[in-house]
Amino acid sequence: MKNGWQTKTLGDLCSFENGDRGENYPSKSVQTTSGVPFINAGHLADFGIDFSDMTYIPRERFDLLGNGKIRKDDILFCLRGSLGKFASVGDLSEGAIASSLVIIRPSDAILQEFVLAYLQSDLCAEMIREFRNGAAQPNLGAASLKKFVIPVPPLPEQKRIVGILDEAFEGVATAKANAVKNLQNARALFESHLESVFSHRADGWVEKRLSEVCAITSTLVDPREKEFLDLVHVGAANIKSDNGALVELKTAREEGLISGKFLFEDSMVLYSKIRPYLRKVARPDFTGLCSADIYPLSPLPNQITRDYLFHLLLSKHFTEYAIRGSARAGMPKVNREHLFEFTLWLPSITKQDQLSQELDALSVESQRLESIYHKKLAALEELKKSLLHEAFSGRL
Repeated sequence: MKNGWQTKTLGDLCSFENGDRGENYPSKSVQTTSGVPFINAGHLADFGIDFSDMTYIPRERFDLLGNGKIRKDDILFCLRGSLGKFASVGDLSEGAIASSLVIIRPSDAILQEFVLAYLQSDLCAEMIREFRNGAAQPNLGAASLKKFVIPVPPLPEQKRIVGILDEAFEGVATAKANAVKNLQNARALFESHLESVFSHRADGWVEKRLSEVCAITSTLVDPREKEFLDLVHVGAANIKSDNGALVELKTAREEGLISGKFLFEDSMVLYSKIRPYLRKVARPDFTGLCSADIYPLSPLPNQITRDYLFHLLLSKHFTEYAIRGSARAGMPKVNREHLFEFTLWLPSITKQDQLSQELDALSVESQRLESIYHKKLAALEELKKSLLHEAFSGRL
């Protein structure tokens, strides 16, 4: 450790305060749309407290609370659920915290900004892994948080380090914002062209119902039978939203399937009827099994091409139609009757091929650009981690 630095615990340097968990705890029944902010893990954001979906409690209930009342510049840390999520309350001088949070109040021996930097570091992540409890829902006690080890330089050194990190992080944030914008633009370019195809109608195009151009010809089979055991199974979770990529595929044997599945061929389009807003559509190049919650659609000859049907089912126009017909309690689902009642304008088979080729080419380019920007975002995140590691190693 660098000369002049000390090894401390957060308990040595900060005080901690849990939310009031007694009879005055603000249950959902007393929460309102105005009053004193009642902050939970969902309100913690990188920039501080997110008020876009804030909950509130009446003033009289707030006054009854014995603890868990925030002060300006407090740090809120999540102890369960979104374990390790944190934020500074900034200038917010009044509010109460949910039981899943704890208030961290730095003493005069450590800068609030230095604590915030520590909470982002690999050192803190290691402490969380060491002290956390629970498997299904990891959690941490405030007593354990107090034991987190932190290297602490003198206050002038803390101030210098915080200044360097602030400047560097500002540059990283700007670069990330630009990368995110470019990523959104890459997606928007493809989406715009996709919509222009399916909102267009030209001379010679004919209006059809979906039932007139494709059908479900597959039947349910028993995946435990010998002839199906080693076929690849496609479930909704295996289809990536928006682009149809298939991921983490396994055979019926590997998954230990027991319930009936549809047998599909490589001439079909798979459409997940669960949560249509996720736009899960696929064009597998193999014969396999798919979940009963997926429609294996067979394009009818001389009516619609497989590729054109694939892009149609990804379009905003179709997705909005599917969503309108899927509203039900519990799980949104598109029923077969509603699916086949969808109407569309179809060009000739030759024109369908041309439009599909254009969409495929644009999709490939869009995904190439998205990959570049995702890698850039990952590199920027690694740069941030590296700077934090250098800072708490005394090498910054």
